[in-house]
Amino acid sequence: MQPSQADPSSRIEDALKAIRALIFPVDGVLNGGRITFDSRGGELCSLSVRDAVAIKEAQKQGLRIAVVSERDVEGYRPLLEELGVQDLFLSECNLLDAYDAFRQLYDLSDDECAYIGDDVGDIAVLSRAGFPATPIDGADYLRNRVGYIAGYEGGKGCVREVVEMILTHQGKWPYVECAEEEE
Repeated sequence: MQPSQADPSSRIEDALKAIRALIFPVDGVLNGGRITFDSRGGELCSLSVRDAVAIKEAQKQGLRIAVVSERDVEGYRPLLEELGVQDLFLSECNLLDAYDAFRQLYDLSDDECAYIGDDVGDIAVLSRAGFPATPIDGADYLRNRVGYIAGYEGGKGCVREVVEMILTHQGKWPYVECAEEEE
């Protein structure tokens, strides 16, 4: 999806229907833009319950989830594994390489991948993903580089919003009636 040519209706709808996988980083997107330390200097990890529910539902509905990060903080792995995320690309110096490795692992095209990014390190992946998105608090210079700006901040429901959009457009979000069913 080329953001400059994006039609808020048909192009986004077509892009969402093709998505088979969602990839996003921990920092800035899943846990928000803060890093919190305990009294021993270890990092504390947290995430929105709404995002957690969406991640589990996405996987239940067949959407592949991958998490990428340039860092491997001790608390991330058990948290993500508890959510059932199997594809963890932590301590990755190059997020584009991690994205490509994930795509190759499941034979996914760029058009079948959605990516939520919030900062400069995400630009290369955002430029390739079929549905590039950023949280509302993502870096200003990403606004012209994505096809969608979420209404929620990173760590506060942006993952849920994107998952819900994808699954709703695919008729797989079980908590609302799909438009096709109402007709």
